Amino acid sequence: MAILEILQYPDERLTVPAARVEKIDAATRKLVDDLAETMYAAPGIGLAATQVDVHKQIIVIDVSDDRSDLRVFINPEVTRREGAAVNQEGCLSLPGIYDNVERAESVTVTALDRNGSRFTLNASGLLATCIQHELWVTLVVQRRACDVIGAQTSALLRIH
Repeated sequence: MAILEILQYPDERLTVPAARVEKIDAATRKLVDDLAETMYAAPGIGLAATQVDVHKQIIVIDVSDDRSDLRVFINPEVTRREGAAVNQEGCLSLPGIYDNVERAESVTVTALDRNGSRFTLNASGLLATCIQHELWVTLVVQRRACDVIGAQTSALLRIH
């Protein structure tokens, strides 16, 4: 396994769309392992392959306190959203920046696991938030970073 470099905003590579994974093989499983190791080392609770300059639809998430519940989502699709909740979110590609983001309170997601088996998961709370964040990490980085960094830059200019 290897710890990969996490791209930082405003790196343009964060805006490259992720492609569907067509074949799950040893290289895909190694990437999953590297993503997990990178996420844990950061430390974080979720990481999308795009954040390490691999533009494939792969995300890893572990919201457990003891890092014992790694979840892998390949070609994930949210098939149901319900309710709304506002939570403070951060992003490994925007270190030190947090913002309140409204997302669905619960979701149903269908994806492939690290071995290519299709599964469906009903998630709520932090897991639902993390799934949605990682699925739309590029959107979060582009839209929220502009808003948050713009506000912080304006505040700094007023101070100086």
